[in-house]
Amino acid sequence: MTGSGGRILVLCIGNPDRGDDGAGPAVAKALAGALPPNAALMVRSGDMLAMIEDWEGFDALVCIDAAAGGSEPGRIHRIDLAEEELPRDMAFLSSHAFGLGEGIALARTLGLAPPVIIVYAIEGQSFDGATQMTAPVAAAVAPAAARIIAEVARLQEAEHHA
Repeated sequence: MTGSGGRILVLCIGNPDRGDDGAGPAVAKALAGALPPNAALMVRSGDMLAMIEDWEGFDALVCIDAAAGGSEPGRIHRIDLAEEELPRDMAFLSSHAFGLGEGIALARTLGLAPPVIIVYAIEGQSFDGATQMTAPVAAAVAPAAARIIAEVARLQEAEHHA
């Protein structure tokens, strides 16, 4: 991270009215009040293009989103975009056609992406409207929140040693 204060954005993506797509907002509720002052917590359910503006001025972005296409509902994946790309076999669903992968790619192309981007994906199985989160995904919310708290602490520690 840069030496400009180490501002971190934790972006929880999803729609609580679409089954497992509600994982991101549920993680946000678990994170409320648990992050340090230099970490902003934001919940978004809409267009990734609009979210790119949210990233401006941050040194690190930690995203949490539900993903379809995995074989183990509730499994949490950590993807450091400095080391690897988002898996092509996982779909990051959006209520719009433009999803997380496309948003990150566009932000990078435009020079608007934070230098550090970590994505946490929770494998989901049901994304239908007006449904509840499935039990495996609901069970992954607290562990995902704990991992994000640890991630933010690690990013802060890296900033102090930069």
